This record gives sequence, C-alpha cells and structure tokens, in this order.
Amino acid sequence: MLGALPLGARAAAGAGAGVVLPGAEMKKLAGGFGFAEGPTSDTQGNVYFTDQPNDRILRWSTEGKLSTFMQPAGRANGMFMTVSGNLIACADEKNELWSIAPDKTITVLAKGIAGKYFNGPNDVWRAPDGTLYFTDPFYKRTWWDHDVMALDREAVYRLSPDTEQPVLAADGFVRPNGIIGTPDGKHLFVADIAARKTYRYDIGADGSLGNRRLFCERGSDGMTLDEEGNVYLTGKDVEVFDASGRQIDAIAVPERPANVSFGGKDHRTLFITARTSLYAIALRVKGANATK
Repeated sequence: MLGALPLGARAAAGAGAGVVLPGAEMKKLAGGFGFAEGPTSDTQGNVYFTDQPNDRILRWSTEGKLSTFMQPAGRANGMFMTVSGNLIACADEKNELWSIAPDKTITVLAKGIAGKYFNGPNDVWRAPDGTLYFTDPFYKRTWWDHDVMALDREAVYRLSPDTEQPVLAADGFVRPNGIIGTPDGKHLFVADIAARKTYRYDIGADGSLGNRRLFCERGSDGMTLDEEGNVYLTGKDVEVFDASGRQIDAIAVPERPANVSFGGKDHRTLFITARTSLYAIALRVKGANATK
C-alpha cells in the first residue's frame, strides 16, 4: 500500500450509525492513473477498475496486489461483474456494451439502437434475471472521429437476456450517469449528474421501468448499495443516503471520487476510484451486490 491517510472530515447528516467502521482510516492503495473509474468486484472480493485514458482494466487483488487485467480494453468505463466472472463493460471506444470472459474473450452485447450507434455507454447494472440496464450520456472523447451524438436523447437502455436488441428503458434526463439496482431486482436508481438529481424506479415483471420518483437532490458519477439499502453517491465526497433518501453519512476522500464499489474478502471494504488514485476504507456494512 502507498500509505494511510486520516479519515478527515466525516459527519453523519442524520441520526443513527454511520457506515464507516469506527477507527477506520482512508487508505490510498495505488495512484498514477489517467482517470480511475468503474470499480466492481468478483465473488472473492478482488476489485476490477478502469483507467480509461490509458485504455486498460486493472485488478486489485485481495492480497493487495495491483495488476493489469486487459490492455487495450475498448476504452472501458463503468463495469459490473457477474457471479460467473464475466465483466460487463461500457466500452465507449466504439460506443459498445461488452461482456469480457475470465479468459478475456470479448462478446459485443450491443452497439446501438435503431440503426444508430450509442452516445457512449457509461455505467451498467445487471439484474438477477440477467437483464442489463445502462446509461448512455454524451461526453465527447478524444479518440472518436465524431463530435456530435447520434441519438436524440441521453437515456437509459435495457437489454434482456433473451433478446439481441436493447430497448429504451427511461428518458427525461439531462445527462444520466451512475446506475445501480437492488439485489432483489425490484428497484433501479439512476443519477442525472447534470440535473443534480437521483431517481428511483420500480422494475416490472417484464423488466420495464415505472413509477419514477425523486430519490434525492444529488447527481452522481458512480453508485453502489449496501446490505442495509443505503445508496452511495459520488460528488465532492462519497455521500450516503438511506432507503428513504435521507443523507446519513459523508466520507471524505483526498481526491474527488468518481465511482465506488464494495470488495475485499468480506465485501465490507468500500473501494473508491478518485481521479488518479484508488482508495479504500473499511465499513461496518457489507455490499448488497457483492456476488450478483
């Protein structure tokens, strides 16, 4: 490890216990990345994350070792690890959604809709039934040969396991970014980072989204959930909201956080990708989507 930092300013915004393990320190695990993003963990607790400017996926093992899992990596951004060990990756080099097998075999799951390429898949969540939900905002990339988005909206799309074509799942956003669902597959959270709002949807039996309602007045780049139903958003700090949308904690990070995921052998460590570095802090709670 590169060293431990004091936790710094951390305050519960409401009554009740915070999520950080008492006495835990924020630890810088590794640094020197172009922009660290997309953390997700496998069933053992090894954490995979992306360094998009350097076109690579990295792995932080439960033994505390950093290695390169794949390079080049399709300019992967947000990712989600399935229980079978496949990485679902938003590969925006060609605006695609990938599945990467443990042996690094790549399957392109989706590359566009209605004959047009996506704006740039950004973050993804896999429901228990295998349905994929992903955000598709437009952020102009230096590696593209175009500078305008092909689609007429920045939206959320759904790809069912029994179909080859994605469908529009939700729109009405300024710029959707972070996305996460509950492990029972009943609810989906979508952060509109530009509007500074996060919404909660009900997931229907057919995978459709309904009953959109405001969850909190915060946007977010990345998101995760813990076993108590608390939602973790990234802004100036990592902000934690309970299931009712009330902020209950704020975890200070030395660099502005981009994304978060649980990992480690007991899945009680919060891993934070923050600009040029990977950080971690021990929590008293376990991640909700640790092995889904």
